[in-house]
Amino acid sequence: MHKDYYVWLAAPRIQELLGARRAYAFELSGASAGLPFALKVARSMMLADSSLHHMLLVAASTESMLLDYTNHRSRFIFNFGDGAAACVLRRGSRRHIVLESALLTDGRFADFVRVPAGGSVLPPSPETLERRWHYFNVTDPIRMKKMLDPITLDHFVRVIREAMARSGCHHLDFLIPLHTKRSLFEALLSALGLTDAQAIYLSDYGHLSAVDPLLGLYLARQEQRLRDGDVVVLVSAGTGYSWGATVIQWGGSHE
Repeated sequence: MHKDYYVWLAAPRIQELLGARRAYAFELSGASAGLPFALKVARSMMLADSSLHHMLLVAASTESMLLDYTNHRSRFIFNFGDGAAACVLRRGSRRHIVLESALLTDGRFADFVRVPAGGSVLPPSPETLERRWHYFNVTDPIRMKKMLDPITLDHFVRVIREAMARSGCHHLDFLIPLHTKRSLFEALLSALGLTDAQAIYLSDYGHLSAVDPLLGLYLARQEQRLRDGDVVVLVSAGTGYSWGATVIQWGGSHE
């Protein structure tokens, strides 16, 4: 979301830097839930257009620059870190196959988390700068928590199970979630019947928004925690609020 310039697309710049002159480039924003949404869109595009042989997905986050540590209403996002990750989808690949996704959005949460100023509602002005309205703010953290706590675990489980069902998978081997508080991570493992050894927790990096699942996948691979044939699920949630999960058949081809 937060990039080099306020009105600017990073995607064409990446295309130019890579010298990928035949590729077209665009951006998709889903906040911290962005990766499953991007994988869903990319896979659907490749299935619909046989001329697409490779797709590069790039996730990046510099939202830590938008934190005001004096504003305790936004303290639940004080764990933001900065980072980036990328992956390539290749047509016809017989290894590490991207299967189905499941996505869910609850728009009741749309206005809880935002940077108040800088858009069309509150254009930049001396007043918005003085009032520090160019940083993240949570409008009503108590109400948001009261609404979110009863549903968030169920929504995580729902998108995971729906993605697996659509993929024809009945057994989950490894879970790669976004970075959350430890208690939610443990509750999710319990709800899915998984052990700590069957998931990765990003304890050393903070929350990198849409980067989290790709970082988790990279670390799980580096640590040799994934085996050929494993059913792996990447799962995320983002303000707005949206939840999403994507299934990957690790290793050999999906039967």
